[in-house]
Amino acid sequence: MTDCETDNGSTRKTRLWALKNDDSVHNEGSGDEIDDLVSTGTGSLADDSSRSETPTQSSSKRKKGKMRTTKPRIHFKCTNCLKEDHGQPLFGAQFNIQDSNPVIFATVGSNRITIYECQEKGQIKLLQAYVDADSDENFYTCAWTYDDVTGLPLLAAAGSRGVIRIICPTTMICVKHFTGHGQSINEVKFNPKDGNILLSLSKDHSLRLWNIKTDVCIAIFGGVDGHRDEVLSGDIDVEGNLIVSCGMDHSVKIWRLDKPTIRDAIQESYRFCPTAKTDKPFATVAQHYPDFSTRDVHSNYVDCVRWWGRLILSKSCDNRIVCWKPGKLADVEIWAKKTEGSIVTAPANEVSMLHDFEYRECDIWFMRFSTDYQQKVLALGNQNGKVFVWDIDDEDPAQAKCIILCHGKCISPIRQTTFSQDGNILICVCDDATIWRWDRQQM
Repeated sequence: MTDCETDNGSTRKTRLWALKNDDSVHNEGSGDEIDDLVSTGTGSLADDSSRSETPTQSSSKRKKGKMRTTKPRIHFKCTNCLKEDHGQPLFGAQFNIQDSNPVIFATVGSNRITIYECQEKGQIKLLQAYVDADSDENFYTCAWTYDDVTGLPLLAAAGSRGVIRIICPTTMICVKHFTGHGQSINEVKFNPKDGNILLSLSKDHSLRLWNIKTDVCIAIFGGVDGHRDEVLSGDIDVEGNLIVSCGMDHSVKIWRLDKPTIRDAIQESYRFCPTAKTDKPFATVAQHYPDFSTRDVHSNYVDCVRWWGRLILSKSCDNRIVCWKPGKLADVEIWAKKTEGSIVTAPANEVSMLHDFEYRECDIWFMRFSTDYQQKVLALGNQNGKVFVWDIDDEDPAQAKCIILCHGKCISPIRQTTFSQDGNILICVCDDATIWRWDRQQM
Protein backbone atom coordinates (compact mmCIF):
# COMPACT_ATOMS: atom_id res chain seq x y z
CA MET A 1 0.00 0.00 0.00
CA THR A 2 1.47 3.36 -1.02
CA ASP A 3 0.50 7.01 -0.70
CA CYS A 4 -0.06 9.29 -3.69
CA GLU A 5 -0.85 12.97 -3.40
CA THR A 6 -4.06 14.03 -5.14
CA ASP A 7 -4.81 17.21 -7.07
CA ASN A 8 -6.16 19.08 -4.02
CA GLY A 9 -3.14 18.23 -1.86
CA SER A 10 -4.82 15.53 0.19
CA THR A 11 -3.41 12.04 0.41
CA ARG A 12 -5.15 9.01 -0.97
CA LYS A 13 -4.31 5.39 -0.47
CA THR A 14 -3.55 3.53 -3.68
CA ARG A 15 -2.98 -0.15 -4.05
CA LEU A 16 0.13 -1.48 -5.72
CA TRP A 17 1.11 -5.07 -5.28
CA ALA A 18 3.15 -7.85 -6.81
CA LEU A 19 2.14 -11.45 -7.31
CA LYS A 20 5.11 -13.79 -7.45
CA ASN A 21 3.64 -17.23 -6.87
CA ASP A 22 2.96 -19.99 -9.34
CA ASP A 23 -0.71 -19.02 -9.57
CA SER A 24 0.27 -15.87 -11.44
CA VAL A 25 1.50 -17.84 -14.45
CA HIS A 26 -1.17 -18.10 -17.13
CA ASN A 27 -0.72 -20.89 -19.62
CA GLU A 28 -4.07 -22.62 -19.62
CA GLY A 29 -4.84 -21.44 -23.13
CA SER A 30 -1.59 -22.41 -24.80
CA GLY A 31 -0.47 -25.55 -26.57
CA ASP A 32 -2.70 -27.66 -28.74
CA GLU A 33 -5.87 -26.08 -27.36
CA ILE A 34 -5.08 -22.86 -29.24
CA ASP A 35 -4.60 -23.32 -32.96
CA ASP A 36 -3.18 -20.52 -35.05
CA LEU A 37 -5.37 -19.47 -37.95
CA VAL A 38 -4.45 -17.32 -40.92
CA SER A 39 -7.67 -16.66 -42.76
CA THR A 40 -10.07 -14.02 -43.98
CA GLY A 41 -13.16 -15.53 -42.40
CA THR A 42 -15.60 -13.25 -40.60
CA GLY A 43 -16.60 -13.46 -36.94
CA SER A 44 -19.57 -12.25 -34.94
CA LEU A 45 -19.70 -8.62 -33.86
CA ALA A 46 -19.14 -7.73 -30.22
CA ASP A 47 -20.85 -4.91 -28.37
CA ASP A 48 -19.23 -1.52 -28.95
CA SER A 49 -17.85 0.35 -25.97
CA SER A 50 -18.43 4.00 -25.17
CA ARG A 51 -15.43 4.89 -27.33
CA SER A 52 -16.82 3.19 -30.43
CA GLU A 53 -19.38 5.54 -31.94
CA THR A 54 -18.40 6.58 -35.44
CA PRO A 55 -19.68 10.09 -36.22
CA THR A 56 -20.52 9.50 -39.87
CA GLN A 57 -21.31 6.55 -42.05
CA SER A 58 -18.07 4.77 -42.84
CA SER A 59 -17.10 3.53 -46.26
CA SER A 60 -18.42 0.04 -45.62
CA LYS A 61 -19.56 -0.12 -49.25
CA ARG A 62 -15.99 0.17 -50.37
CA LYS A 63 -15.03 -2.24 -53.12
CA LYS A 64 -13.72 -5.38 -51.50
CA GLY A 65 -10.78 -6.97 -53.21
CA LYS A 66 -8.67 -9.92 -52.16
CA MET A 67 -6.10 -9.22 -49.48
CA ARG A 68 -2.43 -9.80 -50.28
CA THR A 69 -1.80 -13.17 -48.68
CA THR A 70 0.44 -14.88 -51.22
CA LYS A 71 3.71 -16.22 -49.88
CA PRO A 72 3.95 -14.13 -46.70
CA ARG A 73 7.36 -13.89 -45.08
CA ILE A 74 5.88 -13.73 -41.59
CA HIS A 75 3.80 -16.21 -39.66
CA PHE A 76 2.33 -16.05 -36.14
CA LYS A 77 0.81 -18.65 -33.84
CA CYS A 78 -1.62 -17.95 -31.00
CA THR A 79 0.07 -19.30 -27.87
CA ASN A 80 -1.93 -17.88 -24.96
CA CYS A 81 -4.93 -15.85 -23.88
CA LEU A 82 -6.13 -14.60 -20.52
CA LYS A 83 -8.81 -12.31 -19.13
CA GLU A 84 -8.46 -9.61 -16.48
CA ASP A 85 -11.01 -9.95 -13.71
CA HIS A 86 -12.44 -6.40 -13.92
CA GLY A 87 -14.12 -7.31 -17.21
CA GLN A 88 -13.81 -3.77 -18.63
CA PRO A 89 -12.26 -2.79 -21.99
CA LEU A 90 -8.47 -2.75 -22.20
CA PHE A 91 -7.60 0.37 -24.16
CA GLY A 92 -3.81 0.19 -24.23
CA ALA A 93 -0.78 -2.08 -24.04
CA GLN A 94 2.95 -1.45 -24.36
CA PHE A 95 6.08 -3.57 -24.18
CA ASN A 96 9.08 -2.24 -22.28
CA ILE A 97 11.54 -2.11 -25.18
CA GLN A 98 14.19 -0.41 -23.04
CA ASP A 99 15.04 -3.80 -21.57
CA SER A 100 14.35 -6.99 -23.53
CA ASN A 101 15.25 -9.41 -20.72
CA PRO A 102 12.87 -10.22 -19.19
CA VAL A 103 10.15 -9.45 -21.75
CA ILE A 104 7.73 -7.16 -19.89
CA PHE A 105 4.53 -5.48 -21.05
CA ALA A 106 1.79 -3.43 -19.40
CA THR A 107 -1.94 -3.15 -20.05
CA VAL A 108 -4.37 -0.41 -19.04
CA GLY A 109 -8.12 -0.53 -18.66
CA SER A 110 -10.73 0.56 -16.12
CA ASN A 111 -8.85 2.04 -13.12
CA ARG A 112 -6.11 -0.59 -13.32
CA ILE A 113 -2.57 -0.82 -14.69
CA THR A 114 -1.25 -4.37 -14.93
CA ILE A 115 2.28 -5.57 -15.66
CA TYR A 116 3.07 -9.00 -17.12
CA GLU A 117 6.10 -11.01 -18.15
CA CYS A 118 6.17 -13.08 -21.34
CA GLN A 119 7.91 -16.37 -20.63
CA GLU A 120 8.89 -19.32 -22.78
CA LYS A 121 6.37 -21.69 -24.35
CA GLY A 122 3.69 -19.02 -24.53
CA GLN A 123 3.40 -18.45 -20.79
CA ILE A 124 2.30 -15.05 -19.40
CA LYS A 125 3.11 -14.30 -15.78
CA LEU A 126 1.30 -11.62 -13.79
CA LEU A 127 3.84 -9.46 -11.97
CA GLN A 128 2.09 -6.38 -10.59
CA ALA A 129 -1.20 -4.52 -10.63
CA TYR A 130 -1.89 -0.89 -9.75
CA VAL A 131 -5.43 0.18 -8.89
CA ASP A 132 -6.21 3.90 -8.81
CA ALA A 133 -7.97 5.15 -5.70
CA ASP A 134 -10.64 6.80 -7.85
CA SER A 135 -13.01 4.11 -9.09
CA ASP A 136 -14.14 6.47 -11.86
CA GLU A 137 -10.68 6.59 -13.39
CA ASN A 138 -10.38 4.83 -16.74
CA PHE A 139 -6.83 4.48 -18.07
CA TYR A 140 -6.50 4.83 -21.85
CA THR A 141 -2.77 4.80 -22.47
CA CYS A 142 0.65 3.91 -21.08
CA ALA A 143 4.32 4.31 -22.06
CA TRP A 144 7.66 3.02 -20.74
CA THR A 145 10.88 4.87 -19.97
CA TYR A 146 13.71 4.57 -17.44
CA ASP A 147 15.29 6.59 -14.64
CA ASP A 148 18.51 8.08 -16.07
CA VAL A 149 20.20 7.91 -12.65
CA THR A 150 19.23 4.50 -11.31
CA GLY A 151 18.42 2.86 -14.64
CA LEU A 152 15.16 1.49 -13.20
CA PRO A 153 12.17 1.19 -15.57
CA LEU A 154 9.33 3.69 -15.18
CA LEU A 155 5.79 3.43 -16.50
CA ALA A 156 3.57 6.43 -17.31
CA ALA A 157 -0.20 5.98 -17.56
CA ALA A 158 -3.12 8.37 -18.01
CA GLY A 159 -6.79 8.38 -18.83
CA SER A 160 -10.18 9.94 -18.19
CA ARG A 161 -9.20 12.04 -15.15
CA GLY A 162 -6.42 13.83 -17.01
CA VAL A 163 -3.79 12.83 -14.44
CA ILE A 164 -0.47 11.31 -15.54
CA ARG A 165 0.82 8.68 -13.11
CA ILE A 166 4.50 7.71 -13.06
CA ILE A 167 5.04 4.27 -11.52
CA CYS A 168 8.29 2.52 -10.64
CA PRO A 169 7.58 -1.23 -10.90
CA THR A 170 10.82 -2.12 -9.12
CA THR A 171 9.94 -0.24 -5.93
CA MET A 172 6.18 -0.69 -6.49
CA ILE A 173 5.56 3.00 -5.83
CA CYS A 174 3.67 5.72 -7.69
CA VAL A 175 6.61 8.12 -7.65
CA LYS A 176 5.03 11.15 -9.33
CA HIS A 177 1.90 12.52 -10.90
CA PHE A 178 1.27 15.43 -13.24
CA THR A 179 -1.86 17.51 -13.71
CA GLY A 180 -2.60 20.33 -16.13
CA HIS A 181 -4.86 19.00 -18.86
CA GLY A 182 -8.46 20.11 -18.50
CA GLN A 183 -9.91 16.82 -19.69
CA SER A 184 -8.98 13.22 -20.38
CA ILE A 185 -5.61 12.17 -21.82
CA ASN A 186 -5.81 9.87 -24.84
CA GLU A 187 -2.15 9.06 -25.38
CA VAL A 188 1.29 9.52 -23.81
CA LYS A 189 4.64 9.10 -25.58
CA PHE A 190 8.25 9.45 -24.45
CA ASN A 191 10.87 11.10 -26.63
CA PRO A 192 13.04 8.27 -28.05
CA LYS A 193 16.13 10.49 -27.70
CA ASP A 194 15.42 11.67 -24.14
CA GLY A 195 13.57 9.40 -21.74
CA ASN A 196 12.73 12.31 -19.42
CA ILE A 197 10.65 14.15 -22.01
CA LEU A 198 7.00 13.04 -22.07
CA LEU A 199 4.33 14.06 -24.57
CA SER A 200 0.64 13.94 -23.62
CA LEU A 201 -2.34 14.42 -25.93
CA SER A 202 -5.71 15.39 -24.56
CA LYS A 203 -9.41 15.84 -25.11
CA ASP A 204 -8.88 19.52 -24.19
CA HIS A 205 -7.57 20.08 -27.78
CA SER A 206 -3.94 20.45 -26.67
CA LEU A 207 -0.62 18.64 -26.44
CA ARG A 208 1.74 19.11 -23.52
CA LEU A 209 5.46 18.41 -23.22
CA TRP A 210 6.74 17.47 -19.75
CA ASN A 211 10.12 16.95 -18.10
CA ILE A 212 9.41 14.17 -15.60
CA LYS A 213 12.85 14.57 -14.03
CA THR A 214 12.32 18.18 -12.92
CA ASP A 215 8.50 18.05 -12.79
CA VAL A 216 7.78 20.92 -15.17
CA CYS A 217 5.50 21.46 -18.15
CA ILE A 218 7.86 22.61 -20.90
CA ALA A 219 5.39 23.59 -23.62
CA ILE A 220 1.73 23.56 -24.61
CA PHE A 221 0.91 22.97 -28.26
CA GLY A 222 -2.52 24.30 -29.22
CA GLY A 223 -4.58 27.44 -29.47
CA VAL A 224 -4.99 29.67 -32.51
CA ASP A 225 -4.14 27.17 -35.25
CA GLY A 226 -4.04 24.08 -33.06
CA HIS A 227 -6.51 21.22 -33.01
CA ARG A 228 -10.16 22.27 -32.95
CA ASP A 229 -11.38 19.10 -31.26
CA GLU A 230 -10.18 16.18 -29.17
CA VAL A 231 -6.56 15.14 -29.84
CA LEU A 232 -6.57 11.37 -30.12
CA SER A 233 -3.04 10.26 -30.99
CA GLY A 234 0.50 11.41 -31.58
CA ASP A 235 4.08 10.30 -32.05
CA ILE A 236 7.67 11.60 -31.89
CA ASP A 237 10.11 10.72 -34.66
CA VAL A 238 13.22 8.63 -33.96
CA GLU A 239 15.45 11.71 -34.00
CA GLY A 240 13.31 13.35 -31.32
CA ASN A 241 12.74 16.51 -33.38
CA LEU A 242 9.21 16.21 -34.77
CA ILE A 243 5.80 15.60 -33.20
CA VAL A 244 2.88 14.44 -35.32
CA SER A 245 -0.64 14.64 -33.86
CA CYS A 246 -4.16 13.90 -35.03
CA GLY A 247 -7.68 14.13 -33.70
CA MET A 248 -11.40 14.44 -34.09
CA ASP A 249 -11.06 17.56 -36.25
CA HIS A 250 -9.93 15.25 -39.12
CA SER A 251 -6.54 16.98 -39.20
CA VAL A 252 -2.95 15.83 -38.89
CA LYS A 253 -0.44 18.38 -37.61
CA ILE A 254 3.34 18.45 -37.24
CA TRP A 255 5.11 20.40 -34.49
CA ARG A 256 8.86 20.94 -34.44
CA LEU A 257 10.90 20.40 -31.28
CA ASP A 258 14.12 21.70 -32.84
CA LYS A 259 12.91 25.30 -32.94
CA PRO A 260 15.10 27.60 -30.85
CA THR A 261 12.23 28.45 -28.48
CA ILE A 262 11.32 24.82 -27.80
CA ARG A 263 14.91 23.59 -27.76
CA ASP A 264 15.92 26.30 -25.27
CA ALA A 265 12.87 25.57 -23.11
CA ILE A 266 13.81 21.87 -22.93
CA GLN A 267 17.36 22.76 -21.89
CA GLU A 268 16.08 25.28 -19.35
CA SER A 269 13.73 22.69 -17.87
CA TYR A 270 16.77 20.70 -16.70
CA ARG A 271 18.21 23.76 -14.98
CA PHE A 272 14.95 24.78 -13.34
CA CYS A 273 15.20 24.65 -9.56
CA PRO A 274 12.56 26.65 -7.68
CA THR A 275 13.40 27.82 -4.17
CA ALA A 276 11.14 28.40 -1.23
CA LYS A 277 11.94 32.13 -1.35
CA THR A 278 11.00 32.81 -4.96
CA ASP A 279 8.68 29.92 -5.81
CA LYS A 280 8.66 31.22 -9.37
CA PRO A 281 6.94 28.84 -11.81
CA PHE A 282 8.62 27.58 -14.94
CA ALA A 283 8.02 29.70 -18.04
CA THR A 284 6.00 27.23 -20.10
CA VAL A 285 6.15 27.93 -23.83
CA ALA A 286 2.82 28.41 -25.62
CA GLN A 287 3.06 27.14 -29.21
CA HIS A 288 -0.11 28.21 -31.04
CA TYR A 289 0.94 27.44 -34.60
CA PRO A 290 1.85 24.02 -36.00
CA ASP A 291 4.60 23.78 -38.59
CA PHE A 292 2.44 21.66 -40.86
CA SER A 293 -1.28 20.96 -40.97
CA THR A 294 -3.57 19.10 -43.34
CA ARG A 295 -7.12 17.81 -43.56
CA ASP A 296 -6.59 16.28 -47.00
CA VAL A 297 -5.65 12.77 -45.86
CA HIS A 298 -8.79 11.78 -43.93
CA SER A 299 -12.42 12.89 -43.86
CA ASN A 300 -13.29 11.51 -40.43
CA TYR A 301 -11.80 11.13 -36.95
CA VAL A 302 -8.07 10.38 -37.17
CA ASP A 303 -7.46 8.12 -34.18
CA CYS A 304 -3.91 6.80 -34.70
CA VAL A 305 -0.77 8.24 -36.27
CA ARG A 306 2.86 7.07 -36.31
CA TRP A 307 6.11 8.09 -37.94
CA TRP A 308 7.56 5.58 -40.39
CA GLY A 309 10.96 7.06 -41.10
CA ARG A 310 10.18 10.31 -42.93
CA LEU A 311 6.76 8.98 -43.92
CA ILE A 312 3.59 9.03 -41.85
CA LEU A 313 1.11 6.22 -41.18
CA SER A 314 -2.35 7.37 -40.09
CA LYS A 315 -5.80 5.83 -39.88
CA SER A 316 -9.38 6.93 -39.58
CA CYS A 317 -12.70 5.04 -39.50
CA ASP A 318 -12.62 4.15 -43.20
CA ASN A 319 -10.89 0.75 -43.11
CA ARG A 320 -7.46 1.85 -44.30
CA ILE A 321 -4.12 2.96 -42.94
CA VAL A 322 -2.72 5.66 -45.20
CA CYS A 323 1.00 5.93 -45.90
CA TRP A 324 1.79 9.48 -46.94
CA LYS A 325 4.48 12.13 -46.94
CA PRO A 326 4.24 15.82 -46.01
CA GLY A 327 5.22 17.97 -48.97
CA LYS A 328 6.14 16.80 -52.43
CA LEU A 329 7.25 13.25 -53.12
CA ALA A 330 10.56 14.43 -54.55
CA ASP A 331 11.46 16.38 -51.41
CA VAL A 332 14.22 14.66 -49.46
CA GLU A 333 13.42 16.54 -46.26
CA ILE A 334 10.10 17.82 -44.99
CA TRP A 335 11.64 21.26 -44.70
CA ALA A 336 14.26 22.66 -47.04
CA LYS A 337 17.50 23.79 -45.42
CA LYS A 338 19.21 27.04 -46.31
CA THR A 339 22.97 27.23 -46.78
CA GLU A 340 23.46 28.64 -43.30
CA GLY A 341 21.65 25.66 -41.81
CA SER A 342 18.40 27.26 -40.74
CA ILE A 343 15.15 25.46 -41.49
CA VAL A 344 12.27 26.95 -43.44
CA THR A 345 8.79 25.47 -43.29
CA ALA A 346 7.17 24.45 -46.53
CA PRO A 347 5.08 27.31 -47.98
CA ALA A 348 2.13 25.03 -48.68
CA ASN A 349 0.68 22.17 -46.64
CA GLU A 350 0.91 19.69 -49.49
CA VAL A 351 0.71 15.93 -49.05
CA SER A 352 1.88 13.06 -51.22
CA MET A 353 -0.24 9.92 -50.87
CA LEU A 354 1.80 6.75 -51.30
CA HIS A 355 -0.28 3.72 -50.35
CA ASP A 356 -3.40 2.50 -48.54
CA PHE A 357 -3.09 -0.53 -46.26
CA GLU A 358 -6.65 -1.79 -46.52
CA TYR A 359 -8.48 -3.97 -44.00
CA ARG A 360 -12.07 -4.81 -43.11
CA GLU A 361 -14.64 -4.38 -40.34
CA CYS A 362 -12.95 -1.63 -38.37
CA ASP A 363 -15.17 1.42 -38.72
CA ILE A 364 -15.24 2.35 -35.01
CA TRP A 365 -12.74 4.80 -33.54
CA PHE A 366 -9.98 4.51 -30.90
CA MET A 367 -8.51 1.44 -32.58
CA ARG A 368 -4.72 1.66 -32.70
CA PHE A 369 -2.09 -0.01 -34.84
CA SER A 370 1.57 -0.56 -34.02
CA THR A 371 4.88 -1.43 -35.68
CA ASP A 372 7.74 -3.47 -34.32
CA TYR A 373 10.92 -1.76 -33.08
CA GLN A 374 12.63 -2.13 -36.47
CA GLN A 375 9.45 -0.92 -38.23
CA LYS A 376 9.34 -3.98 -40.45
CA VAL A 377 5.93 -5.32 -39.37
CA LEU A 378 2.63 -3.45 -38.99
CA ALA A 379 -0.34 -4.81 -37.01
CA LEU A 380 -3.92 -3.64 -36.42
CA GLY A 381 -6.88 -5.37 -34.81
CA ASN A 382 -10.47 -4.89 -35.98
CA GLN A 383 -13.82 -4.81 -34.22
CA ASN A 384 -14.40 -8.55 -34.77
CA GLY A 385 -11.23 -9.77 -33.06
CA LYS A 386 -9.09 -10.27 -36.15
CA VAL A 387 -5.54 -8.98 -36.52
CA PHE A 388 -4.23 -7.66 -39.83
CA VAL A 389 -0.45 -7.98 -40.07
CA TRP A 390 1.59 -6.47 -42.91
CA ASP A 391 5.17 -7.24 -43.81
CA ILE A 392 6.41 -3.70 -44.55
CA ASP A 393 10.09 -4.58 -44.88
CA ASP A 394 10.14 -3.27 -48.44
CA GLU A 395 11.12 0.02 -50.04
CA ASP A 396 7.80 0.09 -51.87
CA PRO A 397 4.81 0.15 -49.47
CA ALA A 398 2.57 -1.15 -52.24
CA GLN A 399 4.45 -4.46 -52.13
CA ALA A 400 3.56 -5.08 -48.47
CA LYS A 401 1.84 -8.44 -47.99
CA CYS A 402 -0.93 -8.95 -45.44
CA ILE A 403 -1.90 -11.94 -43.33
CA ILE A 404 -4.94 -12.11 -41.06
CA LEU A 405 -4.72 -13.71 -37.62
CA CYS A 406 -7.91 -14.89 -35.98
CA HIS A 407 -9.07 -17.25 -33.27
CA GLY A 408 -12.57 -18.61 -32.80
CA LYS A 409 -12.86 -17.26 -29.26
CA CYS A 410 -11.50 -13.78 -30.01
CA ILE A 411 -14.53 -11.85 -31.26
CA SER A 412 -14.26 -8.57 -29.33
CA PRO A 413 -12.79 -5.31 -30.71
CA ILE A 414 -9.00 -5.24 -30.44
CA ARG A 415 -8.14 -1.79 -29.12
CA GLN A 416 -4.36 -1.92 -29.43
CA THR A 417 -1.52 -4.15 -30.57
CA THR A 418 2.09 -4.05 -29.39
CA PHE A 419 5.30 -5.88 -30.37
CA SER A 420 8.17 -7.02 -28.19
CA GLN A 421 11.59 -5.49 -28.89
CA ASP A 422 12.68 -8.32 -31.18
CA GLY A 423 9.29 -8.42 -32.91
CA ASN A 424 8.73 -12.09 -32.04
CA ILE A 425 5.77 -11.55 -29.70
CA LEU A 426 2.58 -9.71 -30.58
CA ILE A 427 0.14 -8.77 -27.80
CA CYS A 428 -3.46 -7.71 -28.51
CA VAL A 429 -5.88 -6.27 -25.92
CA CYS A 430 -9.64 -6.31 -26.34
CA ASP A 431 -12.90 -4.76 -25.17
CA ASP A 432 -13.83 -7.90 -23.22
CA ALA A 433 -10.70 -7.54 -21.02
CA THR A 434 -8.88 -10.36 -22.81
CA ILE A 435 -5.19 -10.41 -23.73
CA TRP A 436 -4.02 -12.48 -26.69
CA ARG A 437 -0.43 -13.54 -27.30
CA TRP A 438 0.81 -14.40 -30.78
CA ASP A 439 4.35 -15.74 -31.26
CA ARG A 440 6.22 -15.40 -34.52
CA GLN A 441 7.13 -18.71 -36.10
CA GLN A 442 10.24 -19.50 -38.07
CA MET A 443 9.45 -20.06 -41.74
